[in-house]
Amino acid sequence: MSLYCGIACRRKFFWCYRLLSTYVTKTRYLFELKEDDDACKKAQQTGAFYLFHSLAPLLQTSAHQYLAPRHSLLELERLLGKFGQDAQRIEDSVLIGCSEQQEAWFALDLGLDSSFSISASLHKPEMETELKGSFIELRKALFQLNARDASLLSTAQALLRWHDAHQFCSRSGQPTKKNVAGSKRVCPSNNIIYYPQIQVNLRELETAAWFSHDEVATALKRKGPYTQQQNGTFPFWLPPKLAISHQLIKEWVEKQTCSSLPA
Repeated sequence: MSLYCGIACRRKFFWCYRLLSTYVTKTRYLFELKEDDDACKKAQQTGAFYLFHSLAPLLQTSAHQYLAPRHSLLELERLLGKFGQDAQRIEDSVLIGCSEQQEAWFALDLGLDSSFSISASLHKPEMETELKGSFIELRKALFQLNARDASLLSTAQALLRWHDAHQFCSRSGQPTKKNVAGSKRVCPSNNIIYYPQIQVNLRELETAAWFSHDEVATALKRKGPYTQQQNGTFPFWLPPKLAISHQLIKEWVEKQTCSSLPA
């Protein structure tokens, strides 16, 4: 018995060590890409790109769920060329993560930059046809994505939105310039560095959390006063029925329920 316990403990320790080692290796690699523009450009050559349009990710439907397709640099360059956009557009991409094998993952929005947005909007339907997918609002698709894609796309959307909102220095009014990874923006006139916020701003929100389909469905059915539970916590409540956010949540729950019913 003691021998079995010893083997089990060693195996558990081995897997914990392996997970920790992988996490540390990925963190160090991402830090290198964020700090070294040349290393990040090199990583783009063998990396993969997630595509967005006006902050809506490109998704494909498969068995009642969404998949987030990835594209190589060559595929992306071919796509941009086909729709009349310069390959220099790739410089607007941002680093959002990497695999255990150190394949870097980037996100690029084809509809945000003002100099390209009109052209991109004109070609959006054709792009969706070419890419065999649709640009779908993330909040409507979030719970139909697997955990990895949901996390990556949420990170990507937040980072792309931040860059779109911080193209000018708040002090000098001059245009700011992002580094290759998109981990910061710099004002050339005064060297002020701006960094993204990617965690919850507790000055704006008290808290943030993930909720399962069952929890949201239960909250939709809940009626009565907002009372404290025996364990001291408060139940999960949704916005009022007249709120647009309530209707979006209800639509998602109903869609999920229907898709899970047998044909």
